[in-house]
Amino acid sequence: MTRFLIADDHPLFRDALSTTILNGFPNSQVQTADSIDAVKNCLETNSEPDLLLLDLKMPGSEGFFGLVHLREHYPSVPVVVISAMEDPATIQRSLSYGASGFIPKSCPSQTMVIGLRVVLQGDIWLPDDLRREVDRLPTEEKDFAERIGTLTDQQFRVLMHLTEGRLNKQIAYDLNISEATVKAHITAIFKKLGVQNRTQAVIAASKLQLEETSTS
Repeated sequence: MTRFLIADDHPLFRDALSTTILNGFPNSQVQTADSIDAVKNCLETNSEPDLLLLDLKMPGSEGFFGLVHLREHYPSVPVVVISAMEDPATIQRSLSYGASGFIPKSCPSQTMVIGLRVVLQGDIWLPDDLRREVDRLPTEEKDFAERIGTLTDQQFRVLMHLTEGRLNKQIAYDLNISEATVKAHITAIFKKLGVQNRTQAVIAASKLQLEETSTS
């Protein structure tokens, strides 16, 4: 039995994708999750799926962080990004940050099934017409993904607050922790990202954001 986990916060798309998978893989099991926390709960409480299908825009994901975090903490679970965004930059980063494939939501059901089969066989897949537009990202993108992946959930929350320009006092209040703990997290963030100050940390974190003009 092939086990799939669909991570998407749109119920209609989850249902449609579940139907596509069950039709294409009759002897399969499909679980669904509507947030990154729900994904982690499934991975912790159930047998690991053979394939995780991940939308980039969902609660707790914050752009590419969900992908990076899942690849870092669950390296044995292959991830395919399924997204309405089809620009080469998003596809490049998805693959560089550890995705085993990229399937646009506009793909016909039969094409999706073909792509999933390719990934299950251990290969990387994306549509041929998009493959021609996608070049390999520079090495520093992959290095950055590894650095971001070492952040704990709380450290990442602090980093996101830094990108919003919030003060230590405000961060402590929002996260219900002490200012001393916030400072400790910030020190750890600087060390892990290889930066010296807040400005550099915010610039680094901007790489994880999706283009505002893109849709989910």
